[in-house]
Amino acid sequence: MAIAGFVSKRLVTSFLAASSIFIAGQSVATAADAITTSPEAVAPAPATVAASAPVKIFDELRFGASGSIQNGNEHESGVFPDVQVLFNPFGYNPTAGWKDQLTHPRIHLGTSIGTEGSATQVYGGLSWTLTHSNGIFTEIGFGGTVHTGNLDDWREHGPMLGCRLLFHEYAGLGYNFDSHWNVMAQIAHSSHADLCDGPNGGMTRAGVMVGYKF
Repeated sequence: MAIAGFVSKRLVTSFLAASSIFIAGQSVATAADAITTSPEAVAPAPATVAASAPVKIFDELRFGASGSIQNGNEHESGVFPDVQVLFNPFGYNPTAGWKDQLTHPRIHLGTSIGTEGSATQVYGGLSWTLTHSNGIFTEIGFGGTVHTGNLDDWREHGPMLGCRLLFHEYAGLGYNFDSHWNVMAQIAHSSHADLCDGPNGGMTRAGVMVGYKF
């Protein structure tokens, strides 16, 4: 039985492990005082201030496909076309420091479309993205989803999900080709963490998303 809390912990652990490469590579610059015989003090160099990103409500569009990675009766047949939109009302800036990036999440809204009788999901929540200097980025998202899948009938296709409203979380690793195009491999999980009556088979899907940042 899939437990959303356990999976969320695993996703966050993977995200932090990947991000540690970025954090460990950051260095703190030190400046030496200039030695001069002139009585006039040498003026310090002006501090570099990271440029703030303009607030863009409609920030990025992603599209791709995924498939179920569960086994047995909980496996979902077919391929799932995926579409996701990210909004940036809080001023996320991919060129800022990692602390600034983590304190400015984006809002995501998306759908994973079921084929061959599998469940369609419509989900939304918050996304935290760390963009690294080599073009690689890591991302996690957490929120909720509503679906069209099987609730508690063992004769129907796919996992028994217990209730219509579930938690939804994902983790991804991607690469920015330039300031607009990127690609991301991700794994997403949905379940109710035993917070409602009925079975909790959950849905776990993995796939690839192509993004265009506006």
